Amino acid sequence: MSIIMDHVNYIYEADTPMAVAALKDVCLEFAEGEFVGIIGHTGSGKSTLIQHLNGLLKATSGHIYFHGEDIYDKEYDRKKLRSKVGLVFQYPEHQLFEVDVFSDVCFGPKNLGLGKKEVELRAYEALRQVGMPDELFYQSPFELSGGQKRRAAIAGVLAMKPEVLILDEPTAGLDPKGRDEILGQIKKLQQETGMTILLVSHSMEDVAEYVDRIIVMNQGSVLYDGQPREVFRHYRELEEIGLAAPQVTYILHSLKEKGLDVDVDATTVGEAVETVMQALARFRKTNL
Repeated sequence: MSIIMDHVNYIYEADTPMAVAALKDVCLEFAEGEFVGIIGHTGSGKSTLIQHLNGLLKATSGHIYFHGEDIYDKEYDRKKLRSKVGLVFQYPEHQLFEVDVFSDVCFGPKNLGLGKKEVELRAYEALRQVGMPDELFYQSPFELSGGQKRRAAIAGVLAMKPEVLILDEPTAGLDPKGRDEILGQIKKLQQETGMTILLVSHSMEDVAEYVDRIIVMNQGSVLYDGQPREVFRHYRELEEIGLAAPQVTYILHSLKEKGLDVDVDATTVGEAVETVMQALARFRKTNL
């Protein structure tokens, strides 16, 4: 197991009149190689949760274990943890600051004390992993498009060779084409490397299309935790907390109500097309 959260609570402004419970008795396990989506409305606790996983925030109570070691032990090296659990913040291009893309990606591994050759090899590999064209390696990061900046920022974290990659709204502000390119590259990376990836997103279509497991946060607690088709069966309950299922869920339920025998648990466009075509074939066969 990569990470275990054991009865984690977090209170902002603890012991003050402004105290707010942001996480409430959270118990979660993230296994090696999983691609997990974390969803929830604004203020649900999802961003607070991920900042605990690499020690940026310390739980008010509870424990977090990385490969069986309690990260709150006095002797635990949390600096090393942050090189193993990489966190890419929302709008990560705000973190770009070097004269060119390659230098920016070199910054993290250089701080690990690695030699020049190893640093540059890591940077090159990371940029290739995110699909950055070679001709942009030595261009100023401030001259890149929004999607290219996002790739450069993600590469900067990948160059640290993390075991776990956490992405907080990595497609925020991108157009549909840019969003699909970034998420497609992340999915490819996960499949090729077996890296554990946690994706925080507000887009139901994104998590339905790419992740293997969804965690729904609500008011600091875990409301649902399961495969996409299991979670989206609760689409009415999700609506009650300000979320929704993917659009295909509503379309399939509407077709079912009209008498077409479709699988309402399909969550992606591809699955929806397949179940509709199968249902139409059955309908034609029985009505010939």
